[in-house]
Amino acid sequence: MQTILFLCTGNYFRSRFAEQLFNHVARTEALPWIAESRALRPVALSRNPGPISVYTLEALRQRGVAASAERSPQDVTEADLRRAARIIAAKEAEHRPLARTHFPDWENKIEYWHCHDLDCATAKDALDAVEVRVREVLAGLR
Repeated sequence: MQTILFLCTGNYFRSRFAEQLFNHVARTEALPWIAESRALRPVALSRNPGPISVYTLEALRQRGVAASAERSPQDVTEADLRRAARIIAAKEAEHRPLARTHFPDWENKIEYWHCHDLDCATAKDALDAVEVRVREVLAGLR
């Protein structure tokens, strides 16, 4: 089983959606991959008003994904990066600088998407964009 690691700023909205959607499809299709997600900005838990975004839970529910809100946001560690066969950050303009600051050796090993957060898009538009990218990744793994 190989691991794909989804990163966003707070491990609360985009990366959690990507992780759970990816795992749902991968399980359904018996793909030998599992997704995890983490925050690139340290101390994610203290910035978020709960374990997972209500928008993420609703979007997953609408797609028939049994969403899990059991864990709180987690900061990425060097061990997480080493364990992953593939690492994807949600938005290059937002996440490349964080990677450069906190994990400079990993900055150019991360794939960067261009999926906006709630400061630049509606929840629906942001998560629809993440879904398109997750499904592209899954198609490439089949």
